[in-house]
Amino acid sequence: MVAIHVKRAFKYRFYPTDTQAAELSRTFGCVRKVYNLALQARTEAWTLRQERVSYNATSAMLTAWKKTEELAYLNEVSSVPLQQTLRHLQGAFTNFWTKRAKYPTFKSRKKSRRSAEYTSSAFRYRNGRLTLAKMAEPLAIAWSRPLPQGARPSTVTVSQDAAGRWFVSLLCDDRPTMPPPVHPAVGIDAGITSLVTLSTGEKITNPRHERKDRERLAKAQRDLSRKAKGDGANRAKARLKVGRTYARITDRRRDFLHKLTTRLVRENQTIVIEDLTVRNMLKSRTLARAISDASWSEMRSMLEYKAHWYGRDLVVVDRWFPSSKLCSACGTLQPKMPLNVREWTCDCGTTHDRDVNAARNILAAGLAVAACGDGVRPQRSTPGGQSLMKQEVVPPQRTRAAAQL
Repeated sequence: MVAIHVKRAFKYRFYPTDTQAAELSRTFGCVRKVYNLALQARTEAWTLRQERVSYNATSAMLTAWKKTEELAYLNEVSSVPLQQTLRHLQGAFTNFWTKRAKYPTFKSRKKSRRSAEYTSSAFRYRNGRLTLAKMAEPLAIAWSRPLPQGARPSTVTVSQDAAGRWFVSLLCDDRPTMPPPVHPAVGIDAGITSLVTLSTGEKITNPRHERKDRERLAKAQRDLSRKAKGDGANRAKARLKVGRTYARITDRRRDFLHKLTTRLVRENQTIVIEDLTVRNMLKSRTLARAISDASWSEMRSMLEYKAHWYGRDLVVVDRWFPSSKLCSACGTLQPKMPLNVREWTCDCGTTHDRDVNAARNILAAGLAVAACGDGVRPQRSTPGGQSLMKQEVVPPQRTRAAAQL
């Protein structure tokens, strides 16, 4: 198998000195200020004069802002992160014009992500030591894993999360490789009790990371709600405690999903999943919390880019395919299959585990889709009045074909 060339980000935690932390905090504030000023200028230009302001125009505005007495402090930080935030704003507008995202919003000092991006002209990387512009000493990075052999970072992104931890992400050229797969294909049915059920019959239990820390999170949020609003030290400490609890949940969930998706990609050449409408599912008042904790969307995203990296095939089956109601042995379609039915017996005498049967049907449908040369079925919106749960209703025009899979 030939390794493909990709841009890959390697993220590490680092521990800045007081001087470095102060410099980075100033940079974060300046990045946020420039972004908001440019967004305001572009919004006013369109609202008042029907004019579109380009990136070059906002770059010229930045030069003018630096010369004013009010914004002279922008000269104290590296100019590269400020230019990069203007490029990010241009990208946000491009996504809005092409209808891939909503209109850009202003960055909040308390709620927005604290980050700054440096290009190669604003940092120095030598012998495993990274030094940013305006800093005399290199960052104390905890190298948890090595960079690819001979890799040179093209961009560096520094960030601080809600828990107060500092991270640096290095974007490098890489050629990821993986041993040949063990199995030709596998079907995956996503669930809540079992996070995934494989067509082989294996079930992987959902760790429910949010449920395990729910009491700790609720207590931290209650403590925060009792603190007076403002910039007091006690409220800042309470907010940091909430952030650390969220970070604990997120880190454990992401670590589990990385290990699971890497294993699936390593062992199988073709992976078949279902196109679930997670956004609509989250509207359910009874299951929204459990679905959010399962992070099906994040798992699918990981499967997509890892399959691309390692030359695997990811097939997505249409969300309307009746995977649970279809007998994987004889193809008989059951008229109803309530969510509380976990095992059922077909008229042919075969007894099915609901999730295993669904995974096997998903695999069969995915292999049929792949054989026809259509890797991903088209997205379809949920019709009005239909259940917001996993759709298992077959449109009339496809009932006969689906029953034969």
